[in-house]
Amino acid sequence: MTKQQTKNTKSKKADKKAEVNKSALPLDEVLVGDCIKLMESLPEGSVDMIFADPPYNLQLEGDLVRPNNTKVDAVDDHWDQFASFKAYDEFTAKWMKAARRLLKPDGSIWVIGSYHNIFRVGSLMQDIGFWMLNDVVWLKTNPMPNFRGRRFTNAHETLIWAARDKEARYRFNYESMKALNDDFQMRSDWTLPLCTGSERLKKDGRKAHPTQKPESLLYRVMLSSSEVGDVVLDPFFGSGTTGAVAKALGRHFIGLEREIEYAELARGRIKKVKQVEDKSLVMNESKRSLPRVPFGTIVERGMIRPGTVLTDPRGRYSAKVRADGTLVTSDFKGSIHQVGAFVQKAPACNGWQFWYTQVKGKMVSIDVYRDKVRAELN
Repeated sequence: MTKQQTKNTKSKKADKKAEVNKSALPLDEVLVGDCIKLMESLPEGSVDMIFADPPYNLQLEGDLVRPNNTKVDAVDDHWDQFASFKAYDEFTAKWMKAARRLLKPDGSIWVIGSYHNIFRVGSLMQDIGFWMLNDVVWLKTNPMPNFRGRRFTNAHETLIWAARDKEARYRFNYESMKALNDDFQMRSDWTLPLCTGSERLKKDGRKAHPTQKPESLLYRVMLSSSEVGDVVLDPFFGSGTTGAVAKALGRHFIGLEREIEYAELARGRIKKVKQVEDKSLVMNESKRSLPRVPFGTIVERGMIRPGTVLTDPRGRYSAKVRADGTLVTSDFKGSIHQVGAFVQKAPACNGWQFWYTQVKGKMVSIDVYRDKVRAELN
């Protein structure tokens, strides 16, 4: 058996194991109980992504009152109260170890928190073996004011995104994030509103859940690091935002929630969510998975002819196209990538995105021609 055949056999076995694991999972269900025990009951290496919104351990002392003497509906529930930092750390380490066991080798986890807990959480994540990828700052467009006037208004929360370990080939849907951001690279500071208006679930005129996260936040998280059909686990399901967004985007979810009241709230909410019928509309397109097209193919097809002058978008650098698909400047010759890097004195360059040509007086990216060829191949 050749190395390639061995590799294919291993791949098929891994796919079969994944199918078995998925069939054994309580997909698209909300389970009620202790999240650690529930996670320990699920098959190892069976989920693609985890989103966790754990208790923040806010350490509130007394009621918070507005200037007009009305009481703020703050988070003072029993599930957010711990006897000490040590107790909180022990709880955090236990649920994280259980969560890491459930992640597939190439899976990733998102954990959200505030200044009360996120630094403790981050330290424990590294101790347990997670590999940090990004910290993302959620900037709230409409934060709650600091009524006592003794601190800065707390206008953000922090999300930690981490892979299962250093070797994980985690998923990142770069092109989808760039498209979502008007064709600019998505940054790690996300300006999004709090959950308000019709999205905010109410019961008897009050918030049904004190820390309901906006769907826009989960939408971005899920679109960035999961794919249609993936299994997303949320060990602190709460009002079910993770499940609602997962259903809308064609993902599976598993929700774990200790409070029966919240579980029922989430189930009712998710039941009303409509799925997109055409799953291709919520799938992520990755150029890395598309057929490879050499620049020489563009030249030999006559889409760009030898002698054509290519420039960067601002016209600072230029090079001529040769018949073999290479580019040449006055003192260098090479591929579209090599010449792009050379003229910028940069270590690397994506020539497809760097070089442009003029068509009827307009600048056109050479990547447009690659897309045309790929469309023919599909």
